[in-house]
Amino acid sequence: LCRYMGTLGSQVMCDNIPGLVNKQRQLCRQHPKVMQAIGSGIRDWLSECQHQFRNQRWNCNTTARDHNLFGRLLLRSSREVAFIYAISSAGVVYTLARACSQGDLDSCSCDPTKKGSSRDARGPFSWGGCSDHVEHALRFSQAFVDARERKERDARALMNLHNNRAGRKAVKRFMTLECKCHGVSGSCSIRTCWSAMADFRLTGDHLRRKYNGAVEVAVNQYGTGFTAAHTHYKQPGKNDLVYLEDSPDYCIRDQESGGWRSGTRPKTGKLVSLVAGSVHIPSDWERKSLYEQPERTRRKA
Repeated sequence: LCRYMGTLGSQVMCDNIPGLVNKQRQLCRQHPKVMQAIGSGIRDWLSECQHQFRNQRWNCNTTARDHNLFGRLLLRSSREVAFIYAISSAGVVYTLARACSQGDLDSCSCDPTKKGSSRDARGPFSWGGCSDHVEHALRFSQAFVDARERKERDARALMNLHNNRAGRKAVKRFMTLECKCHGVSGSCSIRTCWSAMADFRLTGDHLRRKYNGAVEVAVNQYGTGFTAAHTHYKQPGKNDLVYLEDSPDYCIRDQESGGWRSGTRPKTGKLVSLVAGSVHIPSDWERKSLYEQPERTRRKA
């Protein structure tokens, strides 16, 4: 979906986007302008991902494949994949809330609940301006982004759902109250305020910290949630990132992307794309390139 939305622009063809489940295709048809907004926001969260991992062996580099931004990395359930799902989910929320506030979408505008008067630590104020409608963006993001994972419900799907939610919550975490003062000589005796999203960098910084402290987990005996994979690990909270397996070896050059790839053999023949979780089944030639890579010499440190 990322590639399609980013390149089709106004000619979004929901029926031709591979890998969408029925719920996603239905939402796509109903809200084409929202899909365009999601596509236009891809470069923002991708740029933030690359900023957070600049100068690292894995630097959030992308591939030239049509249906998948991150190549064979997404075959794994590592902490890097946890970050990708979280930052992309956060990016969808941020993009949609901003598009609502800017009047780019017919289905939403400013937050209609921010009316009348309220108060904070500084005293009373009146709601005014245009508050970012982050709750609407959260609901749509959850409905669309999570749809495929809710259909699968295996260990990886549970991991992705958890990290998607952590990403969404991160945007809401950094909502701020911005105010304009009125009164004689700047006394600020009267204030007009609105709720606004903070710069997306704060969300990126927060998720990078969560990446550093990500918790390795195993699915619980009921298959409904997680428990820490090792007894000395903390139990994961709702705001934590979780992963199921160790990170791959990024000291091997990936010819397709020019970055560093995993030196281990993937466990499945599917390439999974991000926002919609759409699936691309590799051709016979691609399967050979994925599963029969010759041994390569590691780059010296």
